[in-house]
Amino acid sequence: MYIYQLKNWPDFTWDKEYFHQILSAISRRQGRLIGRMESLGFSLREEASLKILTQEVLKSGEIEGVLLDQDQVRSSIARRLGMYIGGLIASDRNVDGVVEMAIDATQNFSEPLTEERLFGWHSALFPSGRSGMHRIEVGKWRTNKPDDPMQVVSGAIGKQKVHFTAPESKGLPVEMKKFLKWFNGKSNIDPVVKAAIAHLWFVTIHPFEDGNGRITRVITDMQLARADGLSQRFYSMSSQIRVRRNEYYNVLEKTQKGSMDITGWIAWFLSRLDEAVNAADETLSGVIKKARHWESLRNSTLNERQKLMLNMLLDNFYGTLTTSKWARITKCSQDTALRDILNLINLGILEKEPHGGRSTNYKLAELSGDLPLNRKS
Repeated sequence: MYIYQLKNWPDFTWDKEYFHQILSAISRRQGRLIGRMESLGFSLREEASLKILTQEVLKSGEIEGVLLDQDQVRSSIARRLGMYIGGLIASDRNVDGVVEMAIDATQNFSEPLTEERLFGWHSALFPSGRSGMHRIEVGKWRTNKPDDPMQVVSGAIGKQKVHFTAPESKGLPVEMKKFLKWFNGKSNIDPVVKAAIAHLWFVTIHPFEDGNGRITRVITDMQLARADGLSQRFYSMSSQIRVRRNEYYNVLEKTQKGSMDITGWIAWFLSRLDEAVNAADETLSGVIKKARHWESLRNSTLNERQKLMLNMLLDNFYGTLTTSKWARITKCSQDTALRDILNLINLGILEKEPHGGRSTNYKLAELSGDLPLNRKS
């Protein structure tokens, strides 16, 4: 039997004493992280939040095998948050829909979660009414027949593993009414533990024909935003779940086939949350490093192509930088690209890689106080 078939569903239990010290430790780390973020100032907090939200959207999709374009996701988030960043590009409506859902959940975390809101998220997730090559029911609970059960699977097509079967569709209106009443109601449950329970409860019900995993993680982020009391996100749970994707599905399967005691699931969830908060320190360091670079460039006159490429280099540029790659990305001639690069070398911003192979490669110069960055280009 699955847990939703047990007579005391959904009265979850867990060992509250077991988590007391763990929750205290996580709370302290969250507090330190938020304190560091608040000390950065508004623009850097926005930059950090942009990076985290971008990671969250990308990694949540990857867990389900959905790959999105990073630059499109970043641009879509920036536009919706009213942020000015260099190199904004157009984004397709599938990307915009995912971003719209993620931002609504976190920016408006204090608003009630309702059927209408969930239906709106689902419609935004599948703007064409299709999932891959298949037409799906959008903006409504699934209505599959008992002989065609909703199965939760992982793995590539042809090698998929079934982890559990979701409840029959005929009971979904009642199941979702219970869930939403609990999620929006007040309780004495620790808000972080409530995020873990909400994740398990919603993914168990699996109320939609497709997109349940991504919506589950958005609901989780919404509850974590409530726990933090902040609309800006400074850590990404989906990034840590993506790293341990196999574990994720295995622990969900084990929990589905267990009892109403979900101590094991909550322990796994809190471990990932702890990792997410710790990983945010690396993101913060990158944001601060980027800010120091731009501060050092404040007296340098750079063209838009140079600003675009420097932003990309400061955001962990993939591969090596060559004049041909510069020309392709900025849509200019190779001669213009070379002039841009040589100008930045002259300013001490770029330098040649020592071993470039057939073509010359370039990289950011090490930041130091004696760089000649006060010269005009």
